[in-house]
Parts: sequence; C-alpha cells; structure tokens
Amino acid sequence: MNEEMGTSIFLFVICILSGFWFQFVFPAFSPVDNLLFDCGGSNALKVEDGRTFRPDLENSDLGLFPKSDIVVSDNGLGMSNLYKTVRIFKEMSNYSVSVKQNGRHWLRLHFFPVKNAQYNLNTSVFSVWANGIPLLHEFSFAKLGKGQASFLKEYVIPVGVLDSKKLVLTLSPLNNSVAFINGIEVISVPQSQFPTSVVPIPLGSQVEIPTQKAFETAYRINMGGPPVNPENDTLWRTWEPDQKFLINAAAASSVIVDPSSIKYPPGVSMEIAPNSIYASAQEMGNANVGDQKFNISWTFAVDHSFNYLVRLHFCDIVSESLNNLVFNVYINNQSAINDFDISSKTNELAAAYYVDFIATVSSNSDRIMVQVGPPEMRSLLTNAILNGVEIMKISNNVGSLDGFYHNDQNGSKGSKKKRKLGITIGCSLAGSALFIGIAALLWLYFRHLKKPKNKQVAWLPLPTHVGNSDTRVSIGSYASMSPSLGLGRILAFSEIREATKNFDESLVLGVGGFGKVYRGALDNGVVVAIKRGNPRSQQGLVEFKTEIEMLSKLRHRHLVSLIGYCEELNEMILVYEYMAGGPLRKHLYGSDNQPLTWKQRLEICIGAAKGLHYLHTGASESIIHRDVKTTNILLDENLTAKVADFGLSKFGPTLDQTHVSTAVKGSFGYLDPEYFRRQQLTEKSDVYSFGVVLMEVLCARPAINPSLPREQVNIAEWAMHWQKRGHLEHIIDPHLKKSVNLDSLRKFGETAEKCLADYGIERPTMGDVLWNLEYALQLQETLTESVADENSTNYIPDIPDCIPRIENVNLSVEDIVSEQASDEVTTGVFSQLMDPKGR
Repeated sequence: MNEEMGTSIFLFVICILSGFWFQFVFPAFSPVDNLLFDCGGSNALKVEDGRTFRPDLENSDLGLFPKSDIVVSDNGLGMSNLYKTVRIFKEMSNYSVSVKQNGRHWLRLHFFPVKNAQYNLNTSVFSVWANGIPLLHEFSFAKLGKGQASFLKEYVIPVGVLDSKKLVLTLSPLNNSVAFINGIEVISVPQSQFPTSVVPIPLGSQVEIPTQKAFETAYRINMGGPPVNPENDTLWRTWEPDQKFLINAAAASSVIVDPSSIKYPPGVSMEIAPNSIYASAQEMGNANVGDQKFNISWTFAVDHSFNYLVRLHFCDIVSESLNNLVFNVYINNQSAINDFDISSKTNELAAAYYVDFIATVSSNSDRIMVQVGPPEMRSLLTNAILNGVEIMKISNNVGSLDGFYHNDQNGSKGSKKKRKLGITIGCSLAGSALFIGIAALLWLYFRHLKKPKNKQVAWLPLPTHVGNSDTRVSIGSYASMSPSLGLGRILAFSEIREATKNFDESLVLGVGGFGKVYRGALDNGVVVAIKRGNPRSQQGLVEFKTEIEMLSKLRHRHLVSLIGYCEELNEMILVYEYMAGGPLRKHLYGSDNQPLTWKQRLEICIGAAKGLHYLHTGASESIIHRDVKTTNILLDENLTAKVADFGLSKFGPTLDQTHVSTAVKGSFGYLDPEYFRRQQLTEKSDVYSFGVVLMEVLCARPAINPSLPREQVNIAEWAMHWQKRGHLEHIIDPHLKKSVNLDSLRKFGETAEKCLADYGIERPTMGDVLWNLEYALQLQETLTESVADENSTNYIPDIPDCIPRIENVNLSVEDIVSEQASDEVTTGVFSQLMDPKGR
C-alpha cells in the first residue's frame, strides 16, 4: 500500500513539474484579441495565472452605458483580487467590446457577490445576453446553494458574423433588483478550434454547425489526472478531475506519464488540449486481463432539450506496440466508435487525437453518459482508455443558451407602454376571433346533425361505381384538404380516380400482398405512388390502419413518407411519395436495370440502415418494422434508399419488457429463426432480416431460390457457409469483379454474419450495423482514391465458382408468413419453412 501511495505521489509531482516545464518551454497562444477587464477596478490587476486585467472604464475598447455603482471590498478570504471589486447595475446596461478579428471569441464572465451594506448581491436576480444571445435568464447566486464561492461562466460567441466587429454584453436586473459582474474576458478563438460539421449520436450523416451558433462550456474534464489550471493551458482554460463523474470508480485505474513524451501529429495543435491532458488517462481496472466485459462509465448532468458538442480526447499511453489497444466508445448508450484503434489514426504511440460528436438530449433526459469498453470480439487482451472530455452546449433554435428565451431586452418605459398597448389590442382581437369561432362551430354542429350518418360496414368488394364522391369531399368526413388528427391528408376517392386516370393498368408500378400500386399525379402536380387495397388480399383493415398510424408519426430522410389516404366507399387506399427508382430488388436481379456498383450498393444499405436505426431508436416509441426485405427498400431518382411498407410494424418492447409476444408475420427467407420459434419479437428480428438483405445485395439473387441445389436454396445459409470459410468472394455478383476492395468485402461479410446470428442477443444493434457499413464504404473509397491500377491485389481479380446471375425470378417470396395463414397461401415450395421441425 505504501509503495502504491509513493508511486502516485511521484507521478503527481512529475505532473506538477511538467506543468511548470510546459509553461516555459511552449509559448502561449497569442490571440488577435485578448481583452481582459476588471469590472470596478481602478488599476491594472495581475492575477494568479500571470495575466493582467485592466479597469473596465479606463479602456477605449470598452463602452459602458449607463453609469453604475462600484463596490470595493477587502474581504480577506484569500480569493483572487479579481473578485474584490464588482460593478453593479440598477437598470439594463451594456458593455460594448470592439474586436479586431471576426469569428468566434471566448467570453468568460466572473461573478462573486461581494458583501457590502448597500446591496445584498446573493439575492439579486438578473439576466445576461451577448450579441442578443441569452446566456443567463433570471440568474441568482442564491440558486447555486451554500458554499459556492466565485462563479465563472465560459461561452463561445460569434462576433462580426452578421454585424459589426463588436461584442455587446447586456446585463438586465429583474424588477427591484440589481445586476453585477466582477470580470470579463474576450479572447479570439483559433480558427480550427471548432468543427464545421460533426457526426451525430445516434450515428448518421454529418450535421453542420452554422457559424452563428454559440456554445457554453458545460464540462472540461481531465481523465485520470489532477486539475489543470489556466496557467498551464495555452487558452487559459480550466480542466477538472473526473473522479466525481465516474459511475463505478472501481472500474477505472488512472495512468500518468511524463507530458513531455506526448506528440502532436498534424491536425492536432496544443490549443486543442495541453499535453498534460493527453499524459493522463483512465484505463480499465485490472487491464490486460482476458475476457473483460465491463465499461468505464462517466455521467454528466446537463440541460434537457439542447444539442451538445462532445469532444473526446485520446492518447495511447498504455501500449508497448501499435495496434494492441482496440476498444468501443459509447455516448448515451449509443455506439459512437466500434473497434477503435488510436494508433491506426496517429501511426505512433503517445500521440494526441480527438473526435467530435453531437449528442441531442431529449426533453425527458438530463444526462450525457460517456463509456469506453472492450469490443465484442477480440483476441487481444482487453483494455480501454479515455484521456479527456469536453462537453459544450450549443445554442438552440431560438438562439438561446438558457432555455427557450428570446432576446427580450425591452427595458425602457416606452417599450413597456408599447407592450401593454399591443397586449390590449391582441386581447380585443382574440376575443372577437373567439366569438366568431364559437359561432362557426355551433353552425357546423347543427348543420352536421341534419346530415344522415354513414354507417361503417365491413370491407366489401370494390364498387363498380363511385356514387356521390365527385364532390372531392369524403362522405361523412372532412374536406380532402383538411388535416386528419395528425394522420395525414384525407383524399376523396374522386381525387384518387383522377390521379390514376381511373386506375389505368398502364400506370401500375407493382403488385404486393396489399394490392396494386399505381403511379399518379395529384391536382397540385405532385407525383405520388397510390396503393389500392385488394379486398381478397390476406392483408386488410388492421394493416391499413397500422400503416397510417405508424407513418403519420414518422419523418425521416430514409423512410418513405405517407402523403395521405382514402377510406370512403369501402376503399382502403394509401398515398405515398413517389420513388422513381422503384424497389431495390429490381436493381439487383429480374430486370434490365444497369447493375449497381459496389459503392452504390453500400450507400443504399447505409441509407436503409439509417431508416431502420431511426425506427428502433429515434422515434418517440421504438418501432419494429417486421418485414424488412429488398422489395420494401425503395430508391429515388438519385438511388437514395428509403424503407417502406409499415403494415406489419409493431411498437417495440417498453423499458420493463425484453420482447413483444405476437403472432409470427414476415416474408419467407427473411424471418428471424428465433422469432419464428418463440413468437417473441424484438428489434433484433429486423437486424436478422437486414442481414438477409445484405447477402441479397452482395450476391444479386433471391433470399429463397428453390430452383438451385438444396444447399443453395436459402441465401443466408449458403452465404454463411462461404463466409465462415473466408471465401465469400466466391458467390458474389459477377458484375462486381475487379471493383470490390477485399477489406471492404470482409467488413461487409463480418457485418452480415453478425446480423444472421441464431440468437438475437448475439446480433448487433442497427446503430452498430450502420457504423460497420459506413466503415466498409470508407475502406472502399480510400482504396479507390489511392489505387489507380484496377488489377491491384487489393481488389478481387475474378470470381471463381460463382452462381449464375438470376435474370428472371417469379417466385412467391412476397407471401406473408402468419399463424393465421390459410393453406392456400402456404404453397408446397414453402411448406417446410412453415414447419418449425423442417430444415
């Protein structure tokens, strides 16, 4: 024990000494703007980190309006001299700071309620803005609790983006209160300090961060090391230790090395983080022990309903050789990085590296959790590390950093009078509108009573005439242009008939289990896909309602949008956005379409994975599609993939459930075997079906093809046979020869293999699948850029023993498996698939 304590003290001393060394060996960052103001001070003030603050009113760069009171205190509390003076404002006042450089600036505000006889600053309530951005709304020191000493708030504010080169800081006291401030820092930010686009969590396409967005520092943490004070940071930032944020301290073990050993590769400057941050880390407790299955977890309290920039700092200071440290990174229980090898990014040990993400905190959450842990499959000894974390709040859609408050700075009496006048006029108008509205509702109500009610009947055969629906108003319903309680636009049957030229057979796009799909054009010129239900179909009213209810709640770039529906005259018609490219299957086999390239196939799979990932995690309730297949993945004119057909979809299990017990439904060849055996549905059932889709995309053949030899009938079994032998290239689409990068193919095959695991617990989430597919695409694109020779050994030169391409497929793979399915639906070809005891 004494030996361990002695080692810790030794490492701590090294860290302190190296901080001293760091300060004098590396020159501090020299910002264009470095404006430091001592509010209420009368002389230049040198603080503990060596910087000098100048009096706020004796500076030509600073305008202060109107005049204010000054309190000087000799509190003798051992605090910084910066907190011994304070400027107090009885009414709304502005500091106007002129800067030389456009762009983002650090804005640090220092607060301390100096004791004095005239004002009780502890109970004062005030708001603060910077260039119109609300920073603090009705802030009071009393809210911070007892024991709070000085209070520092750090922001990043855009200056000169939309207006002049001024940063205007506004302080506005609440009625009968005062506002106060002790110190102000305005420092220009290095150009590359913040990203222009960031990877989101859950993983998806990069999200742009506009230049007018402001940030607020929520946390800046040094993992495994001591606090880092402003004097040891080139940007004068403060980093606090991580111990109080660890969920289980026993899971982590701190590591500290000499900061002088840290290297900064191209693209990473010392302004990103000082070397003392990269010289310490938390690694897994009992690291380098086989079969470790736990994560190191940190949790941070944040404000809900905001986006946060999460920057993770990594530096491999624990390995003795390259490529030995591989681990996973998670944010908010979502996969952020899988199989992360720091040294593969830096090509050397002890080299600084960082990654940025953007995490959305929902309205019912107030935490951000960061985790590192071992990968699922790894032969090396397990370990994971993290060196530092920065979490910064991003201004919301009303430009605020403190709730949804607008820039309401109308403090003058004239403005108050205008507001009162506006309120009076508004109330009068509202009263008139309310009276008119009530009268209109009463008229509609009594008019509706006089109308005969249409009695809803069972789904009968399609009518041979259209009755009185030519009025473009659904019988017993709203007008077709009216909203339908959030369920999409209600369309009159006459509109549908006109859009499809009376259901012209030449406009048929396809025929599915529900009925025919027509191409149509609404009266506003919008081209749509119209699915008309067949009354003799096995799919009926339940699927129709499910489709409407599901799609009306969903909006995503990779989900087909529901435009409206029609249910008059016993019709069941759904109207979707038109997808010019049609189903993915037609681009793989059975048509004359140009074969897709490997890159196109990867991008399509990534798009579909994003849509499914959104269903599983992005909606208000988890949704299981239950019928994932290549005919339900549609492409637009740009080959962007969108998931379609939600007639069989189910809401996923709640927090206290592990599955949903339900009848088995789905399509032959795509059914999750565990779901089939146990009738227990989970999101992993979609993952299995998507694994079949991946193999279908790779091999360009149906999921089930009875015309092939017995061992080749089922694509999942056949592909896994070759995958496990390490020769998946033997069965891929011949059109892909000489174009597929072997590394990309291996990653794709590994991903599909995990999806097709027999048990759901062994399968990855759709978020993990998405990450792996994007990595496979990256491998393909990287080699495409670097290798000009198409005969390179990194590509598959030829494909031996390949299965002939299927040119025409007329198989009943669209049939729906159901516990209630009739014998008529279950053909002889598929009888063994319906029997759990079958093959």
